[in-house]
Amino acid sequence: MRLLVTRPAPDDERTAAALRARGHEVLIAPMLRMQTLDCAFPAHPYAGVVMTSANAARAIAHHPDCRDLTSLPLFAVGHHTAQAALAAGFHEVHCANGDRSDLVNMLRRLLGALHGPLLYLAGEDRAGEIELAPNGARVITVAVYRMAKVECFPAEIEAALRQRRIDGVLHFSRRSCKAYLDCAQHSGLMDCALTPLHFCISPQVAEPLVAQYRTGAEIAKELAADSASGIRIAPRPDESSLIGIVDAR
Repeated sequence: MRLLVTRPAPDDERTAAALRARGHEVLIAPMLRMQTLDCAFPAHPYAGVVMTSANAARAIAHHPDCRDLTSLPLFAVGHHTAQAALAAGFHEVHCANGDRSDLVNMLRRLLGALHGPLLYLAGEDRAGEIELAPNGARVITVAVYRMAKVECFPAEIEAALRQRRIDGVLHFSRRSCKAYLDCAQHSGLMDCALTPLHFCISPQVAEPLVAQYRTGAEIAKELAADSASGIRIAPRPDESSLIGIVDAR
């Protein structure tokens, strides 16, 4: 297939390489760009650090307090985030199975061994907070990065969409999916942008597409029935599952 990868750098190149190794033709157009935020961490005897994105690990890799943080246990939402945390210098890394509910369940299981609050290193624009049981550890959230949307497609991508030379688009976050649609609207290419198959890593990521395909429809019902035109949802919220549904096409 002729595919477009919309995820931010540096993950875009890794995904593209995996797809090319399977015989696909791949174009890359990140819809979001990471910006590191100046931040300070409230002084507490933290029990551990929580991350739901590899970008959080990248954002603090050169922070003055990074060494203090990496001495703490790290609780990651999934394998990719865990790998980024290890690269940033964390040594004790606990890994959930890929989504926020898995992460919360892991934290609740481990709460008895934790003393002090947890530090959640997050994006400025995020899906939600980490909610634990009322008698659980307190979670202190600090935004360490933001993902800025691009304003328009690169010329190469705009031409490829206009000429119908893209068969499928891979979406890894709800914001990048929305940014893709915003760029299409800006360029007057909405019909062309909706023509390819859209491979989404989770139902939440697909919501902007479903709303665009079926204005006023019940998004959750559409996704549960797998009836939204042109949208495919990965069975698990990870890259390998997403690539799997591309290969199965």
